[in-house]
Amino acid sequence: MVAVTLQPLAVQPPARLTMQTIEIAPETTAMRSLDWDRERFDIEFVLNNGTTYNSFLIRGDKVALVDTSHQKFRSLYLNLLTGLIDPQSIDYLIISHTEPDHSGLVKEVLQLAPQITVVGAKVAIQFLENMVHQPFQHLLVKNGDRLDLGQSHELEFVSAPNLHWPDTIFTFDHKTGVLFTCDAFGMHYCDDHTFDQDPELIAADYKYYYDCLMAPNARSVLAALKRIEKLEIQTIATGHGPLLLHHLSNWVDSYRTWSQEQTKADVFIAVFYAEEYGYAEELARAIAHSIIKTEATVELVDLMTVELQEVRELVNSAAGLVIGMPPQSNISAHAALSTILAAAHSKQAIGLFESGGGEDEPIYPLRNQFEEIGLMEAFPPILLKAAPTQAIEQICDEAGVDLGQWVTRDRTIKQMKSIDSQLERALGRLSNGLYLLTTQKGDVSSAMVATWVTQASLEPLGVAIAVAKDRAIEALLHPGDRFVLNVFQEGKSQPLMKHFLKRFAPGSDRFAGVKTYAAANGSPILADALAYLECEVTSRLENNDHWIIYSIVQTGRVAQLDALTAVHHRKVGNHY
Repeated sequence: MVAVTLQPLAVQPPARLTMQTIEIAPETTAMRSLDWDRERFDIEFVLNNGTTYNSFLIRGDKVALVDTSHQKFRSLYLNLLTGLIDPQSIDYLIISHTEPDHSGLVKEVLQLAPQITVVGAKVAIQFLENMVHQPFQHLLVKNGDRLDLGQSHELEFVSAPNLHWPDTIFTFDHKTGVLFTCDAFGMHYCDDHTFDQDPELIAADYKYYYDCLMAPNARSVLAALKRIEKLEIQTIATGHGPLLLHHLSNWVDSYRTWSQEQTKADVFIAVFYAEEYGYAEELARAIAHSIIKTEATVELVDLMTVELQEVRELVNSAAGLVIGMPPQSNISAHAALSTILAAAHSKQAIGLFESGGGEDEPIYPLRNQFEEIGLMEAFPPILLKAAPTQAIEQICDEAGVDLGQWVTRDRTIKQMKSIDSQLERALGRLSNGLYLLTTQKGDVSSAMVATWVTQASLEPLGVAIAVAKDRAIEALLHPGDRFVLNVFQEGKSQPLMKHFLKRFAPGSDRFAGVKTYAAANGSPILADALAYLECEVTSRLENNDHWIIYSIVQTGRVAQLDALTAVHHRKVGNHY
């Protein structure tokens, strides 16, 4: 017997790259590169609403250009820039940080205007010299330094390292009250509105962006907020998404609240990696993003620029360590590694990953050294021989969750034991069916035993599933993703339950030894399932510890009409 509800296939519009220019303050022009259809940004971001790359012109007696754009906008951006101003009249190019989506056209701008003085933090200038491979005039600035453009446009620079690169600076124009922040306070959201007119429309993207990029450096966020608290800010000109004007205090307060909550966690993990080397930053941030799902705090640290005293302090207080292999030739990184080895102790967990930069420090000798000290290996070394794939992304996601769950295990057990009230006992009497959620996305597959499942609508037919935030499969359940909900049969569920409830190594095949066949949406169907539903995620509702995934049911089948669904009975409501 088959019950089918068919949904029309979505037709993807052609990719769009457009430009927008608007005056946002006196003598201050925004040049926004609108990437309407970008679906991914680094390996930790799934983009539902595209993104923008924002650049700015400030015209006093002298002219400053703040950041450039992504290389994909080369012709569009340069045509717009040269239409607005003669590049030969630009005096300064301010580099908020050297990530390629903001500095991807620095070389082209220097070719048009070799007289420009590049302004940036010391680390940024060093990075840029390695990027553009041509001489240029530069001005090193540090926190509190000022640059007078004339006509009252006095620019003050604010050091904001690790937001989200080690070379980040903010720029504040004392005449207009505009604070140029690059990544901080931004979001990946693309539409024609320059400003934040509708906060409800962009709030979810703002929070998602914070979680992915800023939460791993919550301590650095709080330090930056302290540095800007005395500035009379009227507008925050971000590097991505709409500029913040109408609800400024709410956005800033959210950063403060989220960062304070993040740093209050009773355990934290230090993630060491070599910035600007191989794929180290991508993998480090992917692992960090997954660790945060477990409510552990993360501190991202660049091995090539960090002070050794800071390394000792971080390692002494960290419950876990993650290290991306730095280049063998970098003396500073090796000094940092030696400091980590000297400070590490047997109560910590460790995870290592290759950076794929061509001259990585050998990973297994370092692993052996940590084993000799007595550290617990949270996940096997992540080996990288080419550019990160979906499979590597899944490994990083699952590795971060495994490490986070290990360092927070005592807190989790304490929470489970602490609740024994009549309320939790009564809640535990709510019974649920037993299901297996399976998904296949490209080369990545995953599975999760689910019990918090319910039908949620009749037209269209829809189901809602609660997925804990610290489950790695959560990353595969965003709007547009597809999965299969397999229904376990009463009396026949135990072998499958035993298999899928065991702990798997990151990236391992959950379906090895299990009979499956592919659904129309590509996800695995259990051959022994009582029934299955093919679903597509349409929305997600966030609560404190779970995502509620609402999905449209597209098709389904029952294998045995006279059999019953397996049921899970609990005694208390504070765990599954």
